Amino acid sequence: MDSTQLPLILLITLLIGAIITPLIMKKFNWIGKRMIIGIMSLAVLMSGYLLFDVFQNGAYLYNIGNWDPKIGIQFNIDEFSTFMAFFIILLAFLIIIYSIRDIEHEIFPLQIPVYYSLVFLLLLGMVGITFTNDLFNTYVFMEILAMTSCAIISIKRKKANYMAAFKYLMLNTLASISFLLGIALLYMATGYLNINEIGNVIGEAWELYPTNILLALGFIATGLGIKAAVFPLHTWLPDAHSNAPTPSSALLSGLVVKVYIFVSLKIVFRVVGADITLDNLGINNFIAYFAAVGMVAGSVFAIGQKDIKRLLAYSSVAQLGYIFLGIGMGTAAGLTAGLFHVISHGLMKTALFLSAGAIIYKTEKRNVDDLAGIGYEMPITMLVFSIAALGMIGIPGMSGFMSKWYLALAVLEAEQPLYLVVILISSFLNAVYYLPIIISAFLKPREDGSEEMTRDGIPKSMIGPMAIIAGLVVLIGFFPQIILNIIEKAVLTFI
Repeated sequence: MDSTQLPLILLITLLIGAIITPLIMKKFNWIGKRMIIGIMSLAVLMSGYLLFDVFQNGAYLYNIGNWDPKIGIQFNIDEFSTFMAFFIILLAFLIIIYSIRDIEHEIFPLQIPVYYSLVFLLLLGMVGITFTNDLFNTYVFMEILAMTSCAIISIKRKKANYMAAFKYLMLNTLASISFLLGIALLYMATGYLNINEIGNVIGEAWELYPTNILLALGFIATGLGIKAAVFPLHTWLPDAHSNAPTPSSALLSGLVVKVYIFVSLKIVFRVVGADITLDNLGINNFIAYFAAVGMVAGSVFAIGQKDIKRLLAYSSVAQLGYIFLGIGMGTAAGLTAGLFHVISHGLMKTALFLSAGAIIYKTEKRNVDDLAGIGYEMPITMLVFSIAALGMIGIPGMSGFMSKWYLALAVLEAEQPLYLVVILISSFLNAVYYLPIIISAFLKPREDGSEEMTRDGIPKSMIGPMAIIAGLVVLIGFFPQIILNIIEKAVLTFI
């Protein structure tokens, strides 16, 4: 098989999974479960081989149907896109294994086949956004992602879910319109939608139509800011992530919002270019300002939350600030730190949501004040939660510490020491709302006064993915070069 066809085959595989799942899986029995796991296993193998092939043989541009890239659909299969696609598929695979038992307690049985169909479409949208080298097709994949995200939030059929999905739909519709207007203005100024073609002529277009391009950047930044939940455009995120089924929360927080960060990188560094966005306009400074405020504000909001999933949702607002702060440095070190935290936060926040979901699965407790002694009742689950939470705080030995270490080095290299203070303040605030949960879970007795350690009492298919993700958090914390070498090569595709 020609490996150049593999990106398209991967997307077709996910599309076929979305189509056949509700058709074949009339009941959520062992056949349906194995079919879902089989499709995802195939996707993991293909994305892994694609990553290996690109790092061995180099990047390439794939023109679907051999159309001219000026008018056709083109994929940019490079170190960045293949690495991110592999991470998306692999983490989603672990979330889906967890969901096989959990989802039966979250939604009605007849909805389960439709749910997995939506998940396959969600992955199709994310991988498509990562691969595509065309702005309009980026918009198309973003719409697929937005619609499926809305659907997996509202699928629980509760008033809170409907309200959260409606807020998400309204704000993301405005974001989509804003993004599309920005694309239209860029097309008016350059005559192209292909990212490489725009990059070739953007310098001349900037000289002739600076107002058009400036407006285009404004519209695109607003649209992506809403979709990526950048403070203060984050208002949809807490309701959506806290009310969605646990696997949906993990997908949304661990992966979906990250994809729009990838689009931001493409716009800043490939479409308009660093000469205009950084040197002339200083957009990176605005990104850094909002990121720094978000890092503190998100943590402050999280401190006031009693619902554990809502606390985790607000924590995501703060953690996204770390990523955008790295981007805002506008340097190779900053981008490396930002992308490292994309991976680190994806793992840690997924572990947190899955462990919180496991607690709700067994005990139906959501209030953090009710989790006293839960470490004795569910030791493995709370160990996973504690590892991820300590990583969020930035305790050495966890991937979160390495994220903050590289980010601290990046801000010092950029001669912005004030941001180092912000990182330390945000880390302290993280400790304020995570440490009491851990201390209460392991150092206070259970409700019945017992301090006897018992088994978690949840299915192994839920424990396994949580343990693997927690293990990766520790592994990357001690051996960051495992992914840092790959990230550094991916960063070279932008700088």
